[in-house]
Amino acid sequence: MADWLKAINPTAPINTRPEAVAAARASALAIALGVAFGIFGVIKTMGAGTEAMEAMMVENAQGDPEVAGMAGVMASAAVFFSIAMVVVQAILGLVQWAKPNRFIPILFIVLVALGLASTFYGLMMVNQVNVPAGMQASIWLSALSLVVLLVELVLHIAGFRGASKLAQLNKAEFPNS
Repeated sequence: MADWLKAINPTAPINTRPEAVAAARASALAIALGVAFGIFGVIKTMGAGTEAMEAMMVENAQGDPEVAGMAGVMASAAVFFSIAMVVVQAILGLVQWAKPNRFIPILFIVLVALGLASTFYGLMMVNQVNVPAGMQASIWLSALSLVVLLVELVLHIAGFRGASKLAQLNKAEFPNS
């Protein structure tokens, strides 16, 4: 347990290959956390969220029957897109666990930073935009999102550091490859 606590600490020194691998896998743990939260979001969206999304689209159609007819399709597409993103995220997590690299942590650091920015922006704009009550995220869900994103950010930073050290160790062992 102490080894994992050291591995997920983004400020801990990394000196050996096992420490580097463990730190690089911290990014895979962050992705697993994101997948779990994504599954929760998909389940939450599949219920009343889809109906609220459809109702908002119909309301914004302003009587246009073609746009109103597409509301159900668009709401379903949003759910399927969310499911696809969770599956892609899970695959990238498995890749990072099996063959740690620097690309995946960098990608997810950027995505998590964008997620943090959009969550903060959403919280700032909650009273500025005319969104139906059924479509607004509850404050507890927004707070939970921020906590999950911050934990993921710390783990991805640790993962990047571990993957970078692993690349240095590989370069030192095999200088011509």
